[in-house]
Amino acid sequence: MFRGDQTEENTHRIVGTYGYMSPEYASNAYFSVKTDVFCFGVLVLEILSGQKNRRFQHPDRNLNLLGHAWILWIKGTPLELIDECLAFSSNASEVLRCIHVALLCVHQRPEDRPNISTVVQILYNENPLPQPKQPGFFMGTNPLEQDSSSNQMEVYSSNEVSLTTLEAR
Repeated sequence: MFRGDQTEENTHRIVGTYGYMSPEYASNAYFSVKTDVFCFGVLVLEILSGQKNRRFQHPDRNLNLLGHAWILWIKGTPLELIDECLAFSSNASEVLRCIHVALLCVHQRPEDRPNISTVVQILYNENPLPQPKQPGFFMGTNPLEQDSSSNQMEVYSSNEVSLTTLEAR
């Protein structure tokens, strides 16, 4: 897809499965070597949770799987994401590292995501990792910053529409 030392491109046709596409590709048909990194992060979260990103619906919040993983991460309870099948047969520190890496891969901005070669190195060593940033397609607020009088997260979208009706004379 890339020529020579090219690392990014813009296409005019979007092809793929929503839920796995990076935000920049889904919205602007922009793809780069970081596009697949985003997809890899989604797949890791799906494997760990036993849930599909496209079908995931949080019972109390308007969150996809990425948003749910992010909220659990910032609340300090990321292991709540794990599928029951893995909960008792997995090393908690390895699972936490996988969640951490997945969240690094699904950053909103491609320049904030690691390269896939960096992801492989991260998974094979135990060096400290940077803190993840908000994932792509996250709509919500930080539950730690919510007004204490409110129990629910609220998501607002403001859309303006202008309609013109043409009538014949």
